Amino acid sequence: MSSASLTTSPAARLRGLRPDWLTDPKVWRTEVLAGLVVALALIPEAISFSIIAGVDPAIGLFASFTMAVVISIVGGRRAMISAATGAVALVIAPLNREHGFGHLVAAVILAGVFQIVLGALGVAKLMRFVPRSVMVGFVNSLAILIFMAQVPEMTDVPWPVYPLIAAGLALLVFFPKVTTVIPAPPVSIAILTAITVAAGIAVPTVGDKGSLPSSLPLPGLPDVPFTLDTLTTIAPYALAMALVGLMESLMTAKLVDDITDTRSSKTRESIGQGIANIVTGFFGGMGGCAMIGQTMINVKVSGARTRLSTFLAGAFLMVLCIVFGPLVSEIPMAALVAVMVMVCFATFDWHSIAPKTLRRMPAGEITVMVVTVVCVVATHNLAVGVVIGSVTAMVIFAQRVAHLAEVTAATAPDGSGVRYTVTGEMFFASSNDLVGRFDYAADPDKVVIDLSRAHVWDASSVAALDAVVARYAQRGKTVDLVGLNRPSAELHGRLTGELAGH
Repeated sequence: MSSASLTTSPAARLRGLRPDWLTDPKVWRTEVLAGLVVALALIPEAISFSIIAGVDPAIGLFASFTMAVVISIVGGRRAMISAATGAVALVIAPLNREHGFGHLVAAVILAGVFQIVLGALGVAKLMRFVPRSVMVGFVNSLAILIFMAQVPEMTDVPWPVYPLIAAGLALLVFFPKVTTVIPAPPVSIAILTAITVAAGIAVPTVGDKGSLPSSLPLPGLPDVPFTLDTLTTIAPYALAMALVGLMESLMTAKLVDDITDTRSSKTRESIGQGIANIVTGFFGGMGGCAMIGQTMINVKVSGARTRLSTFLAGAFLMVLCIVFGPLVSEIPMAALVAVMVMVCFATFDWHSIAPKTLRRMPAGEITVMVVTVVCVVATHNLAVGVVIGSVTAMVIFAQRVAHLAEVTAATAPDGSGVRYTVTGEMFFASSNDLVGRFDYAADPDKVVIDLSRAHVWDASSVAALDAVVARYAQRGKTVDLVGLNRPSAELHGRLTGELAGH
């Protein structure tokens, strides 16, 4: 045992295990204020998503409370905000409309179970197949969607809304130059609220979005018959909600990883999302997933980095609604719009559309980014854009590497044989034209195909090699396949001769 470990007291070791917010007052202050700002931003969002789902505004607020509190404990990505979201609301709205609120709650619980199962099965590992161009498109389309969501708050409104938004943006830009002790968003919200209340300015407020709850939610079972018919009714909606929720949550977690230069457990996040949705369902909430806009407020604008901000966002949300409901109702929507517009500018990857970047970027990468943005903006569904963008990237990649399998021939000096060397990756795209690269009629009786510089990836490649051997055999010529690496040899040995007629 080293002398250093002998001199370290138990109290010092215990301090080393404590989270930063317990030992650093600056971190604690940042996390608390970040949680407060996110809670304020969650209120109008949760109410709006409740309207989309066709439920009482309190349902969305309860969901945001339970999701944030539970995920702060069981989630895999620190400082990420989970709450009621528009994507989930769109998925479950038809179920609520056609079968009632009880079925909606049951679907939320079942979606949570699906997410736990998918997380345990390793669905999070699929994130490695999301290329960078899709990620950039995801971020840019997110910024566009956040801005588009603010447009209704800036149209057909009293004229004082516009100077209030401008004043809020000015505070958000210039206040950090004065001091960073207090984040700019709560200062901006407080000042604009004080101005509108003191001057009696009539502008849309948070209270105009809907009534706030006056008590905490109570746990209970969904009001549905526990039958196979109920299960078959809710299962498709629950699975869709689980997939959409995981997609948005994992993409958001990856984005926060990049912003904070830290890693997080995507498997734990997947399972944590499931647990949070189950808890939310039993408390009568509408379910949810990671909220990208609020996460950006928490991480990028407010500088939060720990689970405390996520927990406090949920806790403050209920405190603000139940204890300070009348005061919160007076907050002008212009103040929250200014915060969200600033989030848009901070989130958008401006470097990705700079002329210098576009000139250097391969056309395929730009195409994938544009396709992702267009699909997300057109459907208002981030998951759809990510899936279509990833598929587009795979197609472009397949086309690019399809021509990388080269075949060169060298005939023996005495003309007794010929040796073909195959170089590159052999898979369904590159092996399609392999059969036509050999001179079956003119080649001598002995043919060697050297695959030491190639790799056989799939059954299509094995079938192509079998076809080459068969064509030579029809002419009474023999073919030796040499140089296969071990994985290629194992795949070829397992499938050769078994693919004829397919």
